[in-house]
Amino acid sequence: MAEEKKLIGKVTHYFGKISVAGIELSDTLKVGDTISIEGATSNFQERIDSMQIDNDKVVEANAGDLIGIKVKDKARVGDDVYKVG
Repeated sequence: MAEEKKLIGKVTHYFGKISVAGIELSDTLKVGDTISIEGATSNFQERIDSMQIDNDKVVEANAGDLIGIKVKDKARVGDDVYKVG
């Protein structure tokens, strides 16, 4: 059975020196969720260990929020972000 994926946002920024992706959400995301970042040359999964909104740590973010998360691989502006599970 294939993993279920739901589009929950788009990468709006990527900060290479600190490996942080800025993501604008279109749905809810919580610490502990697993996401998949997919684009023309990006395709990796990441478990959310922590996220921030305006440099404040949060455990949950909602549609319309702009979050920052640490990522293990390079994300690119315009990449789709899916919740996996």
